[in-house]
Amino acid sequence: MKRRLFYFTSVAALALSVGLAPFLTGAESAKPKPLRVLLVTGGCCHDYAKQRLILAEGLSARANIEVEFAHTDDKSTKASFDIYNKADWAQNYDVVIHDECSADVKQQPYVDNILNAHKDGVPAVNLHCAMHSYRVGNFRDPVQSGSPDALWFDLIGLQSNGHGPQEPIAITFTDKDHPITKGLGDWTTIKEELYNNIKILTAHPLASGKQTVKNKDGTTKDVETVVAWTNEYGPKKTRTFSTTIGHNNETVGDARYLDLVTRGVLWSAGKLGDDGKPVAGYEAKQK
Repeated sequence: MKRRLFYFTSVAALALSVGLAPFLTGAESAKPKPLRVLLVTGGCCHDYAKQRLILAEGLSARANIEVEFAHTDDKSTKASFDIYNKADWAQNYDVVIHDECSADVKQQPYVDNILNAHKDGVPAVNLHCAMHSYRVGNFRDPVQSGSPDALWFDLIGLQSNGHGPQEPIAITFTDKDHPITKGLGDWTTIKEELYNNIKILTAHPLASGKQTVKNKDGTTKDVETVVAWTNEYGPKKTRTFSTTIGHNNETVGDARYLDLVTRGVLWSAGKLGDDGKPVAGYEAKQK
């Protein structure tokens, strides 16, 4: 009797598994594909060769993200990228992370081609020196949104043209209810560069940074600026996230920094829940 019961159970289980096989296969195929992210790195003043790897590993460890690189070893302020010469350069990506430092690349058609992809709806995440890249026109004085001098700043949503010395920055999240910042704790960096705010255009501030710097006479002063924010760009209101933090490798590799950037990527792509967690299917893959 036990053998018959065992036999029946085994056959039933087999029939059930065979019957469900098409549905299981369909369920597997219905799982979201990884978010395809293009990480652009290179140019002046930073260890991009290492930072791109730190970022890629940190993002993929925190969410269902697949990173591809567009990197140059050119360490000048005129670093350019072959991919930007193609009209459809961003069509295969869900998000582009601009982490380049190309301050003296000002050729209008080249810059326009970068911006066109974001006007067409490809989200952008802008890190550190990306804020000081593609400075077409007069970038030193406050610009007017929509003017020829504001091309790149309109994408960013905020105008910056310089930074102070490397000193610790106390980061305070000023919008604690935004999905990107929800539940994140304030923290203080190692010695980092605090970028100035010449003008806030259309940016929505998320965090401020305060730095104590020494004057030439030996006295000190506190300087505070916006260091993380979101923006909506162009006719399609393309989402962008930006942070000026991230000069040194140790900061880029800090778990708190990687948490912030990962959320910025997910939010830009519409894959971050109101609770600050990835939406279903975009959680980190289990190892």
